[in-house]
Amino acid sequence: MANTSSAKKATRKIARRTAVNKNRRSRVRTYVRKVEEALASGDKSAAEAAFLAAQPELMRAATKGVMHKNTASRKVSRLAKRLKTLSV
Repeated sequence: MANTSSAKKATRKIARRTAVNKNRRSRVRTYVRKVEEALASGDKSAAEAAFLAAQPELMRAATKGVMHKNTASRKVSRLAKRLKTLSV
């Protein structure tokens, strides 16, 4: 348990930051899931629209520190590759 006032404040800040990061992570997962569902259904136009919405969301998560930049880039790359194979 935190005893000093600075430790108590740090605990409050950590709780707020955790809540914000949890929201952002959840948001990213939702966008990625929408792309994957569209890919699974085979709907190319819906998949492209979902991908265009998911891409900036992934990169935003990377800039905010929710996920590493390379992780976000890898996810975008893999989704784009799957989208490309859908058209062929």
